[in-house]
Amino acid sequence: MERIDTLRVHETPEGVDLTLRTAGPVVRAAAFAIDSLIKGALYLALLPLIVFSGFGLGLLLLGMFLVEWFYPVFFELRSGATPGKRAMGLEVVADDGTPVTPAASLIRNLLRVADFLPLAYGAGLVCMLIDRDFRRLGDLAAGTLVIHVGPTVGGRDIPQQAPIALPRPLPLDVQQAILDYAERSPRLSAERRTELAEALSQMSGQHGEAAARTLLGYANWLARGR
Repeated sequence: MERIDTLRVHETPEGVDLTLRTAGPVVRAAAFAIDSLIKGALYLALLPLIVFSGFGLGLLLLGMFLVEWFYPVFFELRSGATPGKRAMGLEVVADDGTPVTPAASLIRNLLRVADFLPLAYGAGLVCMLIDRDFRRLGDLAAGTLVIHVGPTVGGRDIPQQAPIALPRPLPLDVQQAILDYAERSPRLSAERRTELAEALSQMSGQHGEAAARTLLGYANWLARGR
């Protein structure tokens, strides 16, 4: 089935589907802004070193270098996310959903130089808009993703709707997509719910809000085991 929305599904060796919700440019820009403010504060804290003549200037430049290039590496290896990403509910992981490795974190952050070209993360932004998983050049080279994280809950939390039997048998991946849509629908805007529901309009024969209600009916039917 063709992917819809920003969900990436990875099947583990045990046959379990791991669903990852990749983060787009806007929320990542907000996280970057928060981290930039924190790094700015660290730079200001280092400024008093300049009073120690040439030796102090060397320490200042060394400190600024370490903050600029290893601030994200330190936090990604420590907890999977910088303070800015953590504040926005984001995390850096390998593209199979496992924790990011030291080598991958170094690669994705050192390649920020290429992402920055020609100005203001121009190359990185274009790459993110083209790539289905919003990966910048550093992510592509390192094999990493930036994903939304949230509390893990057991079972399915699907809005109640009168069950509607599927009009015909569907592949398991399509059934999974319907259940995922229903589970996420309360967190989506009405326009986004309708847009995603209409992606399956050929199956339901509905459009607009009717398509969304029908899809929720299918989900309730599937969740109750027919």
